[in-house]
Amino acid sequence: MQTINRLEDLRKCVAALKNGGKTLALVPTMGALHEGHLTLVREAKARAGAVAVSIFVNPRQFGANEDLDAYPRQLAADAAMLEAEGADLLWAPTSDQMYPDGYATNISVSGVSEGACGAARPGHFDGVATVVCKLFNQVTPDMALFGEKDWQQLAVIRRMARDLDLTRPHVDAIIGVPTVREADGLALSSRNRYLSEEDRRRAAALPKAMKQAIAAIEGGAEVAPTLHTLEGALIDAGFASVDYADLRDAETLAELYAPGERPARLLVAARIGGTRLIDNMGVG
Repeated sequence: MQTINRLEDLRKCVAALKNGGKTLALVPTMGALHEGHLTLVREAKARAGAVAVSIFVNPRQFGANEDLDAYPRQLAADAAMLEAEGADLLWAPTSDQMYPDGYATNISVSGVSEGACGAARPGHFDGVATVVCKLFNQVTPDMALFGEKDWQQLAVIRRMARDLDLTRPHVDAIIGVPTVREADGLALSSRNRYLSEEDRRRAAALPKAMKQAIAAIEGGAEVAPTLHTLEGALIDAGFASVDYADLRDAETLAELYAPGERPARLLVAARIGGTRLIDNMGVG
């Protein structure tokens, strides 16, 4: 596996891979890799001839009071895991390679970025869209894989890729991979390591309450009181607050007040201790 930090070297490496006739899959990450990330790498290997993984802790998707400085950075350990999985290329740009002096461009995706995490974290999805667009232009992959745990992020990236012609028409080049979970149902996340032992135990209430809410909605219960009950269950379990608990259209992210014929997702963000956890599950 080649580890590359400069854009000039990246382009040479990608050209060599593509000149060999290989299709190239990209797995964008911010590092602190866990089994969820490695699942993406394995899926990428199954779909493409070569796999590139990016690691870049993107400052533009962190708010003023968020955990940019505390976000875990373990590049050597991450590289060792990727090499063991058989990744071909690690793109680990420095900040000046990603955002050179004088950088002044921002990408904003309307609609799908509004509400849910878009409302709770203003500007977050602008930072996500901007860095992912740059990664696509830098790596020029044939496909890119993202975890479904960040469902709204996945919707934003799909919308951006379609709108900016970053993928070929009618080709599903933005691939969502199902969420990887712990034995108690908690979605794997780099932020789980922030949880104390007691908060980690309590955090299992999140997927449990979500499943109960989904069963109620699918059984005909009204959406609003069901979501209110979900929020109460999380507070009773030890969560400090609930940012949102929404039923939304799976593609457009429009808020739903009753299930319909189109696929829906239950999206939840809640805080326990000093950690903000997000999750989503399909409804119907």
